[in-house]
Amino acid sequence: MTNTTKITVSTLRTVSPVTRLLAGAALALALLAIPRSGHAQGIVRGAQEGAYEGNRAAGPVGGVVGGAIGAGVGGAVGAVEGVFGIPYRGHYRCRGYYNRYGHFHCYR
Repeated sequence: MTNTTKITVSTLRTVSPVTRLLAGAALALALLAIPRSGHAQGIVRGAQEGAYEGNRAAGPVGGVVGGAIGAGVGGAVGAVEGVFGIPYRGHYRCRGYYNRYGHFHCYR
């Protein structure tokens, strides 16, 4: 009686240089996108504006509620602006002009 056992060997796939190049490019782009996530936070500004408006309209209780709601909304809006790369333009749009260097200046 002979004992015969079939043995199969599996080999690991080798990674081609093109795949490594694409993975390296994806990693580089991901690292470049990290600073954009820092701009995606509008929580503090939203809380400050919400607390100010709530306090002005309804007193101290309104300030607390406005701060909480403003933080939530400010965080959501800031996150969306940061993801899409929309810059924060301030509270108002002023009339102005572009100088010869391409910088915008308000009239007032």
